Amino acid sequence: MVKLVLVLGDQVSMGLSALRAAHRETDIVVMAEVMGEAEYVPHHPKKIAFLFASMRKFAATLEGEGWTVAYSRLDDPDNSQTISGELLRRADEHGASEVLTTQAGEWRVIKDLEDLPLNVQTLPDDRFIATHAEFQAWAEGRKALRMEYFYRDMRRKTNLMMEGDKPAGGKWNFDHDNRKPAPGSVTYSGPMRFQTDDVTRDVIDLVRAKLPNNFGTLDNFWFATDQAQARQHLAHWIKGGLPNFGDFQDAMMGDERFLYHAIVGLYINAGLLDPLEVCQAVEEAWKNGDAPINAAEGFIRQIIGWREYVRGIYFLEGPEYTSRNHLKHNRKLPALYWGEKTWMRCLDKAVEQTREEAYAHHIQRLMVTGNFALLIGTAPQEIHEWYLAVYADAFEWVEAPNTIGMSQFADGGIIASKPYISSGNYIDKMSDYCKDCSYKVKEKTGPDACPFNLLYWHFLDRHREAFKSNHRMGNMYRVWDKMTDEKRETVLADAEAFLAKLDAGETV
Repeated sequence: MVKLVLVLGDQVSMGLSALRAAHRETDIVVMAEVMGEAEYVPHHPKKIAFLFASMRKFAATLEGEGWTVAYSRLDDPDNSQTISGELLRRADEHGASEVLTTQAGEWRVIKDLEDLPLNVQTLPDDRFIATHAEFQAWAEGRKALRMEYFYRDMRRKTNLMMEGDKPAGGKWNFDHDNRKPAPGSVTYSGPMRFQTDDVTRDVIDLVRAKLPNNFGTLDNFWFATDQAQARQHLAHWIKGGLPNFGDFQDAMMGDERFLYHAIVGLYINAGLLDPLEVCQAVEEAWKNGDAPINAAEGFIRQIIGWREYVRGIYFLEGPEYTSRNHLKHNRKLPALYWGEKTWMRCLDKAVEQTREEAYAHHIQRLMVTGNFALLIGTAPQEIHEWYLAVYADAFEWVEAPNTIGMSQFADGGIIASKPYISSGNYIDKMSDYCKDCSYKVKEKTGPDACPFNLLYWHFLDRHREAFKSNHRMGNMYRVWDKMTDEKRETVLADAEAFLAKLDAGETV
């Protein structure tokens, strides 16, 4: 009996569990570009183009290896425009009643597939290092689910950067060495840029025609769209970017969008690169003396530590995780996140880069766009959907814990032991944004004061009951309490005035 083998847009991996379980001679691979997936949030056009081009090339690779692929293009007249609809259409075409699928990375898709009137066999996504069962076993009985301890288990499991049962260099974590501020100049040319081929050009034209109003530009599309290109990019970065990655991974520069960052998250998350393959290549560079230990360890921790950890949290916490709102925030996401004018240079630069590249690095996301959203009290679901939409590497399993948990503290502290908030001082220390900003980062009150300075204290004041006993925040409150009553009143009044301007739709 013929079976359908579903391959989703972020599953373009030859070793996919559903493909391994299928029969090439008899089964039908189903792949589909559908509006239901393209529009459930307003995805960046480059993100959609990247996924569709990668899917088309992967389908061609499968056909070249003898698979029969039923591929639905977005503009096919018979396209039902949902994954479920396309599976039902192909089942009717081929007389199939069974579907093989690798578990999706979003609860929404998982439920849609469960509700199908077909026999759906869901296989584990074993492209990850930790199974769901392993993560659940690790989490069980722990008072706090801190990534650092999980990461050590992943190091032991993979044997990456281990010397017997001890970590290489005598420490698990070299993060102390990875916090240098913005350098004077960047010596790395940035990510490898690929010329658009016929497949990619067709997809870009399609996306431009079908989704003309989505936030983000399709100009200067440079992403890798197949495994060979992704591997070329990885090798390029390891040679040019990895040596300085660790030192400057938290730095930000207005005119340097990529600094020394790897830009491999989108390729790993889509399935073009294997996470273990990437980490082993980084480890090899360190072993060969081509990268320092702090760079190699810092990068590997992001992949086998943080990436695996947030996936574990997403599936452990369940479908309702994205609706959590521990701090009861309800402000609408300001229009500046969609490209409207702002006088705040850090936000202006982060959003401009996001619009043009579908990329910003983790500190821009956490300490600029995320920090501001948290300080003003944005509804977590609003900023969650924004991150999911605008970044090419964003899929809900990885994005939601980073946003709901790490960035917005909406999960009440499952991921972060305190809110990731800062005044303008942190941004000034780690970037060159502030020197050319309309606001003055050294001003604490008044019309020229950096809004982060005002909003930081406003946040702490209005959430005092929630955080007064948090041992990591005691010093923050001691500084606030040492201010005179008059100073505190001025800070709060100026913050309220700023928020009123924001709510009125004025440029801030």
